[in-house]
Amino acid sequence: MNIKRGLLIGRIQPLHNGHMSVIQDTLNEVDELIIGIGSADQSHTNSNPFTSGERVLMLSKALREYKVDPSRYYIIPLEDIACNSLWVGHVKMLTPPFEKVYSGNSLVKQLFRENKIEVVQPPLFNREEYSGTEVRKRILNNENWEDLVPQSVIEVINEIDGVERMQNLNKKEVSELIK
Repeated sequence: MNIKRGLLIGRIQPLHNGHMSVIQDTLNEVDELIIGIGSADQSHTNSNPFTSGERVLMLSKALREYKVDPSRYYIIPLEDIACNSLWVGHVKMLTPPFEKVYSGNSLVKQLFRENKIEVVQPPLFNREEYSGTEVRKRILNNENWEDLVPQSVIEVINEIDGVERMQNLNKKEVSELIK
């Protein structure tokens, strides 16, 4: 039996309902989905507040919450490397074989296309509302962010004191700008 396997790459900072819609849609096209957590080496910044392990936890719990069969996906952290032209080889070394890449990131799409790998732009779901940037902005502004993410992600962010971390990171960045 020939298994169709795809690779979906996202930073997941944090996981939101748009990510879950893309994952569910992509699972309709492939037998197995490799979910690559991009920029796994980055954390504790305003753009990347969560560690790779925390993002794995968010994703694992949300997939369980959505009752996604665990035999249909792999979660693999993908670190950035200094040389973009070598990154696809790095990703291929870390993941099971795949036939297609699903990404909305223009650099990721370009790098895989240059390596003769089919790339698909997944549909975006209400992108203005469902984006990591919007979730992070709402957290920092004490606005309702909980409606944008699965319940399990709220629980993980609360467990790791993620709101307080993000507010402290933001204060640090603002104070450095003032200096």
